[in-house]
Amino acid sequence: MTAVLLAHAAVTQVITFVLRPTMSYRAIELDVPAALLGLLGASFAIAPLLLALPAGHAADRYGERRLAVAGALLLTAASVAFLAIGHTVPGLLAAGVLLGTGHLGCVIAQQALVANTTRRGGHDTAFGHYTFAASLGQAAGPVLMAAFGGERAIPDTDRIFAWSCGLAVLLVVLSALLARSPRAAGGDRAEGGSVRSLLRLPGLAHALVTSCVVLAALDITIVYLPAFGTERGLTSGTVGLLLTLRGVASMASRFFLGRLSRAVGRRRLLVTSTVAAAAALLVIPVPMPLWSLAFVLLALGFGLGVGQPLTMSWLAESAPAGLRGRAMSLRLVGNRTGQVLLPGLAGLVAAGMGAAGVLLVTALGLGWAGVAARRLPVDP
Repeated sequence: MTAVLLAHAAVTQVITFVLRPTMSYRAIELDVPAALLGLLGASFAIAPLLLALPAGHAADRYGERRLAVAGALLLTAASVAFLAIGHTVPGLLAAGVLLGTGHLGCVIAQQALVANTTRRGGHDTAFGHYTFAASLGQAAGPVLMAAFGGERAIPDTDRIFAWSCGLAVLLVVLSALLARSPRAAGGDRAEGGSVRSLLRLPGLAHALVTSCVVLAALDITIVYLPAFGTERGLTSGTVGLLLTLRGVASMASRFFLGRLSRAVGRRRLLVTSTVAAAAALLVIPVPMPLWSLAFVLLALGFGLGVGQPLTMSWLAESAPAGLRGRAMSLRLVGNRTGQVLLPGLAGLVAAGMGAAGVLLVTALGLGWAGVAARRLPVDP
């Protein structure tokens, strides 16, 4: 995997994780009602749900680099839209849709390129390094936003939007420099069949469910751990440190994923890591010293970090060469569906059982997904 692709993945996530919270801050500046904040957040997810499969088809048919360039141009348009028309709610909604669409194009192109340019047997390492770079970008985005915020309650949103325009232009350049996959000849890319043939792959449903539940569990942890900390009297700084430990552990598991997979076996590693993450979630509500809770968050992060790259790797080696873009987009549809539905169900649980109840229910779902992953074929 080239350094250009890793840089492309990191910069894509930096832009996204700068613009999404800044969009919320701009809405607060505009005195947008709390009910509309959810709609603004959903504007980012609309595109992946509606356009993921067509984007995967475009990657397979026209090549990953073209899709990456299109995605980078849309991210540039989103940055410009936030700056130019982001002073109104309709403008923020339009910019959010552009942001979600551009992010979708870049991510599908990146994942398809990793799948198509990696030799068989090397996908675990390749997707581990790819997701590590993406995680690095996700961590850097909020840091960049904090640099513009200083001690202010609301950062300088116009300045952030302007800087994001520059980052988006850099992303366009990186997109043009991406390598072409061996099957970038256009029409011959779509010879592998159809999405229907993908759905018939043995173990596909279990791979999609595991990926979906792991990602939803990660989102729920990020949202509800602060609420749990408040219930237990933990300071915001302590909760932030715990979330940082989780993130670092996830990055570590992804960086060493290839070695772990070769040592343990892909299916066993996926099952063990998912069940271990479920066990960690299960014991978080148990009263314990802070140092013990820190170790639990390390175990949780390490386990949750494995699920996404391993399911990508499994799909890459299971799907025919002409369908890998669509395989990655199908996984993305499942992930986004889970991100929309499962946190909503968690909210219903929280109304009656509190944050600890949400973590408990999420742990049970994660454990079920880990056990179900035992039905994945050992070697696609």
